[in-house]
Amino acid sequence: MEELTPNWLVMRIQPHEGASLKIAAKIPGPVMRLRTVNMDFFYGSSFMVESPDAYERLVLDCMLGDATLFAREDEVERAWGLVDRIEAGWASQPAPAFPNYAAGIWGPPEADAMIEQDGRRWRRP
Repeated sequence: MEELTPNWLVMRIQPHEGASLKIAAKIPGPVMRLRTVNMDFFYGSSFMVESPDAYERLVLDCMLGDATLFAREDEVERAWGLVDRIEAGWASQPAPAFPNYAAGIWGPPEADAMIEQDGRRWRRP
């Protein structure tokens, strides 16, 4: 029997936004055979237009006076109230050890060690 490959759901963020689903699917017919298939969605190739930069849409809406995508004042105040309580809790505790790493690399060795405990590995493009 052929070895099964894991299913993957990959979410891509800027600059090439999209999503992919990689799954094992049964090949039509009476024999049980599987093949990996991909379902891909890329904003750029699907709509044939360039996505606006992160804040381009918000700046335009602000200039036009359209508040649809903006949070209301009471919502923002409530959110900051929650954040303030979390920060106060953190400030009352000693700082935990945190595995920092240099910019431009995939992450600290501790991240690899954590996932390798289960016999897995990080997906790299």
